[in-house]
Amino acid sequence: MELTVVMPCLNEAETVEICVRKALTCMRENGIDGEVVIADNGSTDGSQQLARDAGARVVHIDEKGYGNALIGGIRAARGKYVIMGDADDSYDFTNLMPFVEQLRDGAELVMGNRFRGGIAPGAMPPLHRYLGNPVLSFIGRLFFPSEIGDFHCGLRGFRRDSILRLGLQTGGMEFASEMVVKATLQGLDVREVPTTLSPDGRSRPPHLRSWRDGWRHLRFLMLYSPRWLFFIPGLVLMSLGLVAGAVLSFGPVYIGKLAFDVDTLVGASAMVVIGFQAVLFALFTKVYAAEEGFLPEDRRIRRLVDVVTLEKGLLAGGALAVAGLAGLVASLAHWGGKGFGELIPAESLRLVVPSATAFIMSFQTIFASLFISILGIRRTRENPVDIAASAAEEAAEAVSREAETVADRESVA
Repeated sequence: MELTVVMPCLNEAETVEICVRKALTCMRENGIDGEVVIADNGSTDGSQQLARDAGARVVHIDEKGYGNALIGGIRAARGKYVIMGDADDSYDFTNLMPFVEQLRDGAELVMGNRFRGGIAPGAMPPLHRYLGNPVLSFIGRLFFPSEIGDFHCGLRGFRRDSILRLGLQTGGMEFASEMVVKATLQGLDVREVPTTLSPDGRSRPPHLRSWRDGWRHLRFLMLYSPRWLFFIPGLVLMSLGLVAGAVLSFGPVYIGKLAFDVDTLVGASAMVVIGFQAVLFALFTKVYAAEEGFLPEDRRIRRLVDVVTLEKGLLAGGALAVAGLAGLVASLAHWGGKGFGELIPAESLRLVVPSATAFIMSFQTIFASLFISILGIRRTRENPVDIAASAAEEAAEAVSREAETVADRESVA
């Protein structure tokens, strides 16, 4: 079978029948060997029977959620290609050929773009059309090497085997973002075609909740991009702190009537420590995610982990600790020079704050080196060849033992 059209369904009695008939008619008119699968997520309005009467195959998905319904329907699909779309009659199931043609041409994921194809009046709330979708799609393109203009279009086609290999896991509306992000990170051939959006045919409110589901999409994009979540903010914060701290270590800085002194130096120190910690978290996340298969392995991170060994990390941390201790000894000497009496904060803190910062970062570096070394321990996994070889050896040993047993019996007889 070439094509399966999968529609998630939760109480879509008003529209599911027309959607199924449109999809089947499109496939029949274009000579496509295909089917329609309704991934029912617990409808109580008779949607299942209406879908069957229209010619669809209904599969029941017990685990609630848009993503759960879709992945269940994709697994149940029999077609080489899958086109997914909502069963609310907002997408044009009579015009599936642009997706099919791209898939036949070798594409692995074909996204619809509603902004290029046309959005009918009333089909998309202004909040989604002018803020939610454009902003989230921009963030998706910024965080990941993607050129997709409409990250959240619900009408999309793909090779079933390619998408199943991605190991999609999210159960809610963020499933739409997860598919695009993982397909992009894994280097799949992702393309885009114009599609239209019409007002849905339901009399009830949609399942989508703007702010809740928008946050879930944004959260997913951030969690799958340690570079933008940790590394870049941390690097900026640490750089600003280092520059400010280096300047203020030599004396106060005046900008007009504003005076920046040791109080600002303490703030700069905090920026350095927090920024350095964020950069380390980016490294931790990338190593862990690659080892567990959440993200593809980053060659730059792997090269960094191979080059910056535990021993080098311990040496770097030790060097920072020595610098910090040297600064603290100098501050004690300064205090001794004052007879161990009351100090002028503007003088003493210029020694204490940078020294304490170096000392803190030394322990961060040492602990990070130890933790990355633990994350980098690769577990031994048996591959299919190893498993087959072990099974063959066991079978050979069993046959040998059986032959010896038969020979012993014959000799006794």
